[in-house]
Amino acid sequence: MTTPYVVTVDADTLLHPDALRRLVSRMESAPKDTVAVAGAVLVRNSRSNLLTRMQEWDYYLGIAAVKRMQGLYQSTLVAQGAFSLYRTEDVRRIGGWPDAIGEDIVVTWRLMEKGQRVLTEPTAVAFTDAPTELRHFMRQRARWARGMFEGLRAVPPWRQSRRMSRLIAGIDLMIPLLDIGYAFLFLPGLVLLMFGVPAIVSAWTLMVLPVTLVVYGGLRRHQRVDVFGPLGLRVRKNRIGYLAFLLLYQALCSIASIGGYAQEIAGTRRRWK
Repeated sequence: MTTPYVVTVDADTLLHPDALRRLVSRMESAPKDTVAVAGAVLVRNSRSNLLTRMQEWDYYLGIAAVKRMQGLYQSTLVAQGAFSLYRTEDVRRIGGWPDAIGEDIVVTWRLMEKGQRVLTEPTAVAFTDAPTELRHFMRQRARWARGMFEGLRAVPPWRQSRRMSRLIAGIDLMIPLLDIGYAFLFLPGLVLLMFGVPAIVSAWTLMVLPVTLVVYGGLRRHQRVDVFGPLGLRVRKNRIGYLAFLLLYQALCSIASIGGYAQEIAGTRRRWK
């Protein structure tokens, strides 16, 4: 590579006409110790079935919100391989992309390790194909969970030089506990509550739903006005997918992630598909 920057784009990903310009502009205006900028990836095939309709909201609200929060502290934990820009010399410095199932996670954490910054540009938008079959979706999320473990093992949070990077990366240590608690405590407790037994979950716990609606409502407005507006994009109606996303999606993600954690601990063969 002879160029100062290198951009990665997945084979099934299409870029908005302004995406590359906005990504490079963000890097050019960033502090000198910025080593990577992550673009924003949205779902292209959201009308395929209910599963892709749910994933549309995850990419549009959930993943985008997490990246925006991390980007505020210049510690975006994943400059995803689907669409991101890196400084070539820094990629060489860490030895390039490793042989890992979550190679983009490991690369990002190694880039940040010596105190460098990784940013996010929410208006550099790319559109990717999300899994259309449940088994492929579960395998993808299990891979992401294994990739997080690989990142934690390669560069533990306490080895990050910047204080905010240590804090943001340290949150990942809690995610397996949250997934386990959701799958093995909250969901069974919800079933018991439906049968009139509030042994684990009470009716007050369900107050999380209106709070979630308020939070996601604010995120939807931000995405529509501040991201889609300048790009001339329109938010398509997807009410059924939104309802399924609120009620079912986290259960699928947590179960898949727990499977990924178990695979990584057991050292089973890595699978990309």
